[in-house]
Amino acid sequence: MREIEQEIEATRERLAGTIDQLVYRAHPKTIANRQATAVKATFVDLETGAPRTDNILKVVGGVAGVVAAFVVIRKISRR
Repeated sequence: MREIEQEIEATRERLAGTIDQLVYRAHPKTIANRQATAVKATFVDLETGAPRTDNILKVVGGVAGVVAAFVVIRKISRR
């Protein structure tokens, strides 16, 4: 009987630890920090701190393309 009680208590402790981990992982601040780190890793090498120019140039090129498309559309719509 004592062994069963110890086993139940050990299972409760494991479940409590698992629930604590899930609560931490699902907390909005934790999610925001994780996403911010992921975005930062896209533009900065986290090990060296050097900018990742390849990804930066891709984003700048995309933004420039969208701006150019808006300018062209606006000029066409004024005619």
